[in-house]
Amino acid sequence: MPFELFIGLRYLKAKRKSTFISLITLISVAGVALGVMALIIVLAVMTGFEEDLKDKILGTNAHIVILNSEGPMEDYQKLLKKVESMDGVVAATPFIYNQVMLSSGKNVSGVVLRGVEVATDAKVTNLHKSMVEGNLTALDDMTAKTPGLVIGKELAKNLGLFVGDSIDVISPMGNITPLGMMPKMRRFKVVGIFNTGMFEYDSTLAYVSLGEAQQFLGIGDVVTGIQLRVRDVYKTGQLSARIDQELGPPYHARDWMQMNKNILFALKTEKSVMFIILTLIVLVAAFGIASTLFMVVMEKTRDIAILKSMGATSRSIMRIFIFEGVIIGVLGTAIGVLGGLLVALNLEPIVTVIQKVTGFELFSKDIYYLDHFPSKVIPSDVLLISVTAIVISFVATLYPSWAASRMAPAEALRYE
Repeated sequence: MPFELFIGLRYLKAKRKSTFISLITLISVAGVALGVMALIIVLAVMTGFEEDLKDKILGTNAHIVILNSEGPMEDYQKLLKKVESMDGVVAATPFIYNQVMLSSGKNVSGVVLRGVEVATDAKVTNLHKSMVEGNLTALDDMTAKTPGLVIGKELAKNLGLFVGDSIDVISPMGNITPLGMMPKMRRFKVVGIFNTGMFEYDSTLAYVSLGEAQQFLGIGDVVTGIQLRVRDVYKTGQLSARIDQELGPPYHARDWMQMNKNILFALKTEKSVMFIILTLIVLVAAFGIASTLFMVVMEKTRDIAILKSMGATSRSIMRIFIFEGVIIGVLGTAIGVLGGLLVALNLEPIVTVIQKVTGFELFSKDIYYLDHFPSKVIPSDVLLISVTAIVISFVATLYPSWAASRMAPAEALRYE
């Protein structure tokens, strides 16, 4: 062990008369630990939100959507076969998208009505996996007198609906009469309820079969667009560009990142900002480390003079106090990492217990779109936080250590 490290460790053990310095050292360690712990927990939550949101988006929506800028697609069957043969495309399905109103007794709600081809939609989206009541295949029941409708859990709660209930679907684009445009209305039967876990989808989406949507809207054998499932969800931008090139105008493709870029960008920006803000906690702790070293230097003036008289170089004196400060930083970082990982990896049960004890909802699903508190620890984030904390601690030691190394033995011993 280098003698500089040995002396640095000895200086951490304060004498009885130096308990104040020892207390400041403990506060410095606690400050670094608190900053590192907060960074790990917050970044884990932000990453968890981001990953969970991506799963919800990719589960309910397609990876790529092909639309016609001139209106509905009439030759969609031909386009389906063409895009399905493209490299990287796993499956394709047509869909219809229109805004309607649902009326159930005194309750009315505006929703987005989606007409889907049940057999092929299951290959593109995970809607069938999100069903909590009923079955998606009931939309294709040709023997039913009333056409089927599948709605989200939150929408069913708002309208007071259950599987088997009837509901009126009203389209603003109705029939032209001598009195003007009359809304078109038809009765549907709720045959299923889904729960994606994303409030925005569960409260605003309703599904019917593709044929029923075409018949109700009176649009004939046309669709709004084509949805695609691809092999690599992070290369959809390249595939979208290739689809645009091969199909040409008026068709254009949009991938899931383009359609949700505002949410994804906001999450990424928020994560970066939170990292910067919480790093300030570590910076405050670094001032504590610097203050501790200044006090130690003042207390050890005589020791520094003796060491220099015995042949210790200025560089060796500087290393002693750098080692002491870095040890404080490493110890605080280690405690913070252990505490942060302990909380981040068990965040869901911890939050559940807190909410049960206090009765206070820590986050609203109306704002965050989610129905639980996700957390995901990424090793690279933990490594970045640890390195950042140790580097800040190291930088905080430089000036006090340099000041100690510049001390002249004769000046130090003058008043001893």
